[in-house]
Amino acid sequence: MRTTPFPATLRRQWGLDLSPGQLYAILRLRQDVFVVEQNCVYCDVDGRDLEQGTRHFWLEADSSPEPLAYLRLLEEPGGTFRVGRVATARMARGRGFSRRLMQAALADVGNAPCVLDAQTYVSAFYASFGFEAEGEEFIEDGIPHLRMRRTP
Repeated sequence: MRTTPFPATLRRQWGLDLSPGQLYAILRLRQDVFVVEQNCVYCDVDGRDLEQGTRHFWLEADSSPEPLAYLRLLEEPGGTFRVGRVATARMARGRGFSRRLMQAALADVGNAPCVLDAQTYVSAFYASFGFEAEGEEFIEDGIPHLRMRRTP
């Protein structure tokens, strides 16, 4: 059941332009969702957040600068983009925030190819943006995933 949406502001920032407070809030959300909630002990801080060309997208409520939902967009060698770290705070789920973030990121991508590793249970969500499964399901950090590609 979808809840009534509430106002949320879309933010887009180059990795090198993030303030320490913004980076901390983003990493905290990712830790809360991936490490704590999904019980995956892995190194989320992978050295790519501050790379030249890395873009961070998040939505925040007007009443708080804390991110409600987040997505990272990386530029890969050869002109391909990679969507990753898509996360929504538990209290903000069901409001279409991940869809808004994907729309914003794909507007930046334009007609360039784009890849992602989707948790299998949400692969239909990514398929709604034109992503298609590429290869067999694989396990990453104990969770089934599918590599997906969008080639406009």
